[in-house]
Amino acid sequence: MFASPGLAKKKPSLDKWKPDFDPKGAKYKCIVSNVSTPGLVGVLAGFEMRDEVWKRTKGQVYIDFKPYSMLGGEVEVLNMLQMGAVQGMGVSSVASTNLGPRFGIVNLPFLVNSFDKLEKFISNEKMFNHFLKAMDHQGITGLDITGYGNYGWATTVPVRNIEDAKKVKFRIAEAAVNQLSYRNWGFNPVSMPWPDVPVALKQGVITGLDHTLTVCNVTKKFEVAKYFTQINYAQGLFIWIFNKGWLAGLPADIRQAFVESVHDICAKSRLKTKAEEEANIEKAKAAGVEFFRLSPGDMSTLKAQSQKTYDKYAPEINKIYPGDTYHPENFLKEVQDYLK
Repeated sequence: MFASPGLAKKKPSLDKWKPDFDPKGAKYKCIVSNVSTPGLVGVLAGFEMRDEVWKRTKGQVYIDFKPYSMLGGEVEVLNMLQMGAVQGMGVSSVASTNLGPRFGIVNLPFLVNSFDKLEKFISNEKMFNHFLKAMDHQGITGLDITGYGNYGWATTVPVRNIEDAKKVKFRIAEAAVNQLSYRNWGFNPVSMPWPDVPVALKQGVITGLDHTLTVCNVTKKFEVAKYFTQINYAQGLFIWIFNKGWLAGLPADIRQAFVESVHDICAKSRLKTKAEEEANIEKAKAAGVEFFRLSPGDMSTLKAQSQKTYDKYAPEINKIYPGDTYHPENFLKEVQDYLK
């Protein structure tokens, strides 16, 4: 998702993040995958989990964290996780719906679309636990969330309003919710793998990116796209999911230490993500990137047009599975009402 074409075939080095302990003595090993770069604090959390779990379990559990898509693409790794070939994954919320449609609630436009709303959602134990059980029927459990900022538009031409946006060819993720949202807004989405983006942007195949400011800045997209429109319609999120069978096989005290470590690291990481975005905004401005916001009228239009996306995905988000302990009549509406 975030690898650059020039590095796609090279094995990235993890030397910078080597543990300061010898993992050979670990009784339990947990291989955890992520597609992105530890240059983002929401991904760096994987190494922080490794160190915290090692400390709290007194060297009994070693998280072998593999970022940079080292184990393959997200759909491929999801299948490996389900089979138990890997034990964990920091999966993007965009890809998570492949095995857990309920996870798609955080991808809906203008719902969980700020740092404060995300924390409010997470603080509601009943709702958040139901959300985290989205893959329970697939033998996978969610433990927590880290992020990479608010979604907006990085463009090669200024986008001050909806009419400007209609002239842009937006690269969007290969995800059904994103595609439907852009069609409902009347825009021109181009679904494209992330490694293809730099060349496509330079050649004008695309003239805009649907992504977070932090990712655009860290991956140097602002060298070509000199404008950013802050519409903040969704949060970029990684959901940390684990194989249920593997977790259940840990002794109770070790499992508790493992789960608590993940929770604590994720909570700290989300705070750092907010600061990370603010710092990257300042860096982008200093580099000459021009920022825009849509008018209240245009924002209202986008929100109204998003209703069709909600209507399409509500049945999948609201579906109840055998392992669910909470049975809301309408989970989507419950979350909507709670976050108003």
